[in-house]
Amino acid sequence: MPNTYFRFRQFTVHQDRTAMKVCTDACLFGAWIASETGNEKIERVLDIGAGTGLLSLMIAQQTVALIDAVEIEENAYAQASENFAASPWNERLKVHCTSVQQFDPSYQFDLIISNPPFYENDLRSPDKKKNLAMHSTQLGVDELFSAVKRLLAPGGKLGMLIPYFRVEEIERKISESKLFVIKKVAVKQTENHSPFRCMYLLSDGFFAFSERKITVKDEEFSMLLKNYYL
Repeated sequence: MPNTYFRFRQFTVHQDRTAMKVCTDACLFGAWIASETGNEKIERVLDIGAGTGLLSLMIAQQTVALIDAVEIEENAYAQASENFAASPWNERLKVHCTSVQQFDPSYQFDLIISNPPFYENDLRSPDKKKNLAMHSTQLGVDELFSAVKRLLAPGGKLGMLIPYFRVEEIERKISESKLFVIKKVAVKQTENHSPFRCMYLLSDGFFAFSERKITVKDEEFSMLLKNYYL
């Protein structure tokens, strides 16, 4: 049985009410995004599909930004609310129980982060909460990019974590949305494994492009997570 909480250096993520638990690739993604954007002036961040609130909390630890998160599943929304309230940055964190399609703030965001639904058109779980968390039952790829184009401030950036088998499809959608890949990082379990996740940093303008790989538990992985893991 998974632990009901995951303790980090500066915050704790309770996860007993959510279908999707804290996992290594999400932790790596949060730390990588925080590292890649930490030196930039970021005033507002949007987390699409907050789940437990993990990514928002990781970004909050490394920035002074105001962070909004949207989460459509009610139990996950309640859990993220509790995790935010118990954190040292509770005044900068707010979760909204709504879909990103209906989220209509009066401002735009310098950074949007998302670990979007994984398995569009794949086999479904009998657990409805897990379906919402893992499958594109409520948010398809086209809808995600449409929301990003509406909510991203000029010059803003989008960070995404996706399953590697969807790279070709996602990159086609990125091109159609007239966004540009700045950084692309394939994530491997070991040097002998094929990549299983891909992390992207995108923008609405041209930047120098870089592409590389990270292996779980290698030196770079450890350096990225050292400010988070106990």
